[in-house]
Amino acid sequence: MTNKNIIKECYKNGFNEKEIYEAYRIFFGTLVSKSRLKIINLLRKEKKNVSEIMQELGMNQTVVSHDLGRLKECGFVEVKSIG
Repeated sequence: MTNKNIIKECYKNGFNEKEIYEAYRIFFGTLVSKSRLKIINLLRKEKKNVSEIMQELGMNQTVVSHDLGRLKECGFVEVKSIG
């Protein structure tokens, strides 16, 4: 069961049922990806840059960057650009 306070807050801020459903779909859909879960698990231990994530998980740059973007969009990670 969803937290009714969250739903009430969404309605209060002008979100309709379709928008709330879409937000849930994107948020929970993010957790379906095995590569994203691996990245979350790696980053919960310490900060890593893209190259370190690629090396430790054996993933290519395109996949890591895409996954980090999706994780950032849903609030799972913070991304800091350097340089």
